[in-house]
Amino acid sequence: MRQVYLDNSATTPLLPEVREAMLPYLGELFGNPSCLHSWGDAAREAVERAREQVAQLIGAEAEEIIFTGSGTESNNFAIKGLALAQQAKGKGKHKHVVVSAIEHFSVLYSARTLEKWGFELTLVPVDKYGVVDPEDVRRSLRKDTVLVSVMHANAEVGTIEPIQEIARITRENNILFHTDAVATAGTIPVDVKELGVDALSLAGNQFYGPKGVGALWVRKGVRIIPLLDGGVQEGGRRAGTENVPAIVGLGKAAELARMDMPARIKRLTLLRDRLLTELPQKIDRVVVTGHPQNRLPGNASFCIEFIEGEAMLMLLNSQGVAVTSGSACTSRALKASHVLLAMGLPHALAQGSILFTLGIDNTDEDIDYVLEVLLPIVDRLRQMSPLYAKFTKAGKGGK
Repeated sequence: MRQVYLDNSATTPLLPEVREAMLPYLGELFGNPSCLHSWGDAAREAVERAREQVAQLIGAEAEEIIFTGSGTESNNFAIKGLALAQQAKGKGKHKHVVVSAIEHFSVLYSARTLEKWGFELTLVPVDKYGVVDPEDVRRSLRKDTVLVSVMHANAEVGTIEPIQEIARITRENNILFHTDAVATAGTIPVDVKELGVDALSLAGNQFYGPKGVGALWVRKGVRIIPLLDGGVQEGGRRAGTENVPAIVGLGKAAELARMDMPARIKRLTLLRDRLLTELPQKIDRVVVTGHPQNRLPGNASFCIEFIEGEAMLMLLNSQGVAVTSGSACTSRALKASHVLLAMGLPHALAQGSILFTLGIDNTDEDIDYVLEVLLPIVDRLRQMSPLYAKFTKAGKGGK
């Protein structure tokens, strides 16, 4: 049976060059970077080299990079740490943060935690493509707003957000702006100076690096409150002994992504466009979700009417195909995606979501195979669907 992995938004495979770079730090170069001896020196030099590699990927300075344990930790650190550091700007208990309605749960739930700590929260809506209108952000701002966070791109529907336009608005109002770039850093060009943001999150497993490591970029001069109490690692901003092998892997993955990005984008876009074009031609009653053009190169997302996304996943898996329904953090929840609902899709339609995220190992033959096996799966599930039976009985055929 052919094996086709199309769930790269959940995690990407580790590149052989990244694995090779990591191996010495899982063996003989095991030292603690904080120690003042040769074992510690070798580890510390590796961490600093990786810091420079990550900084170069996003157009930053090395000292602005803080290593974390994941994209989720980076987002928690940014939302809570920046808001707490800025709360004196709010008058008394009136402290205000703004995030979009389609943020990853690590941003949304962090913002909800701030609510419990006395902050007020505004969720900015999106349009039918998942795009945030910068003017909606402007209208949401108040005199006591201390932080805005809007993701660079949504991993679930692929839509890339107008971050530069939003950043101009936050700058005009002297408000900090964070963007979750986990879906974009290492995948498409990201330059923190061009974006105009104050903080940016990324994660290694999104661009062929190891799982369990991420980074938070914080613009020089911006104050942030550490989440973890302890030692003085990461310039006193993130306590805890560094995961040296993973950090080294993140640095190597960042270096490779910077070099190979144009070729990766070209290849993934061609495969993505095949799915976006050919799947709706083969299967009726399919809705493409996300922006039709301004989307991530490897993202093809759909809702297929009258069936459950989870059932499609399991049957595709039985045919050797790995995909997801919604984000990796919601695929086991068996409920409609908050992203699709925020985009205005009906609940029943949102339940039929399916997401293909392509990687550098995918081929045209993979796309051929997926299109071949998906049609009978959809037919089989629709034959079991009372909604589809009702639809066909009413005589409403066609697209």
